[in-house]
Amino acid sequence: MTEYRVLHVTRYDYSDPVSLCQNVAHLKPRDWPAQRCDRSAVAVTPAPAVVEDRRDYFGNPATYFTVQEPHRALTVTAAHRIAVRPAAPPDPGDTPAWEGVRDAAPFDRSADGLDAFQYSFDSRYAAAAPEFAAYAAESFAPGRPVLAAALELTARIHAGFAYDPRATTVATPVREVFAAKRGVCQDFAHLQIACLRSVGLPARYVSGYLSTVPPPGKPRLVGADATHAWMSVYCGPRFGWIDLDPTNDVIPGDRHVLLAWGRDYDDVSPVKGVVLGGGQHTVTVSVDVAPVG
Repeated sequence: MTEYRVLHVTRYDYSDPVSLCQNVAHLKPRDWPAQRCDRSAVAVTPAPAVVEDRRDYFGNPATYFTVQEPHRALTVTAAHRIAVRPAAPPDPGDTPAWEGVRDAAPFDRSADGLDAFQYSFDSRYAAAAPEFAAYAAESFAPGRPVLAAALELTARIHAGFAYDPRATTVATPVREVFAAKRGVCQDFAHLQIACLRSVGLPARYVSGYLSTVPPPGKPRLVGADATHAWMSVYCGPRFGWIDLDPTNDVIPGDRHVLLAWGRDYDDVSPVKGVVLGGGQHTVTVSVDVAPVG
């Protein structure tokens, strides 16, 4: 088990006063078998008039808040202590043929099966397309184990696309990322999800963090010092969801800290909302994920 202290600060600066803002933040980590959140707090400045914590549709912790006083800056600070203990991934060759997972998904009426099937459909930032199906087909040969095929696709995206923070924005369509062969972790996660959905497999988007300080002798992963994104592929009822990080070509382990999952970035963006006024604005984000001890 690895324990981390996380400090995540988001600051918005506005050219004109904001009279009212309403926001939802996905900044409190999700508990699941591979992770335990021991302490979590989200603070907002100026102090909000209304704050409510609840679960969103996907079961993620979400903080809803409203600031009603005029302000030219908004700061959202999240601080956590989290223990990560991932399970060992299965042998890729032991997972079922990908066509079997695809064909069974629409007919599985179990709670887990129904939950997984909803991630087969298009979403705003990760829609199926013929070019994505063709790209995935190189890895998804007939009868190939689903995880083996998905891992090869992960490696191909890692090798074939350049990490370039200046190449895209949050709104860049995944087709443009595919054409330019450049982007960031969010883009690569969306691309792999779109490829998997294009061959009929459930895939979901995962937001989180990477350890800022790598263990001795280990390389620093791309995406530290900011929020990170990866994705999960459904490998059938026996194996469930397996996380994959195409930015770093790894199966996420104890250096990845999970915040939330959904269909794509739009479901789990760290902070989003509406403002009255404000004019132009800039956003500054800092993230520190440090091992405890």
